[in-house]
Amino acid sequence: MKYLICIVFSIGIQIAVFAQDKGALSVKDSTATNEIYLAALQPSKAAFYSAILPGLGQAYNKKYWKIPLVYGSFAATTYYFIYNNDKYQEYRSIFKEKKIDENSHPEYSLEVLQRAQKYHKKNRDLSMLVTLGVYVLQIVEASVDAHLQYHNTDNTLSIAPILFRDPINGKTVLSAGLTYNF
Repeated sequence: MKYLICIVFSIGIQIAVFAQDKGALSVKDSTATNEIYLAALQPSKAAFYSAILPGLGQAYNKKYWKIPLVYGSFAATTYYFIYNNDKYQEYRSIFKEKKIDENSHPEYSLEVLQRAQKYHKKNRDLSMLVTLGVYVLQIVEASVDAHLQYHNTDNTLSIAPILFRDPINGKTVLSAGLTYNF
């Protein structure tokens, strides 16, 4: 039985080898096309890049003009954070000195110093939250921009200011108008 299986197997391989004719007709690839497709941007990749380094997602989307806006926003919020933190620390140290010695800094009362500390601490914390908001906003903006990169943005649907006469009082009113063109 072993010999019979080996003989059948050997003959089967030889038939398969002779069936491979090199001079056969070549067929043109029908799946090849001459069209060039633009690679769609991946929103998750844009968001990841923006999370790693702010502005990098905007560069990935090739919207280089947005990068200075991102860093300008971070610079402004960081400036206000540092300014309010410095003022908070200044009023806090004056408050501590005034608690020890009532005669130091006669231009300030304890109540004024407490209010100034509270005001600058609140603004410092708010600056930090705005900085965090700018960080999240630039990530979301990069992701949405990559998602909407190749969508149809023609003027069939538009929002534009419209002047119309109010039927109740007869005055001309400026309003936002939503227009859909067929």
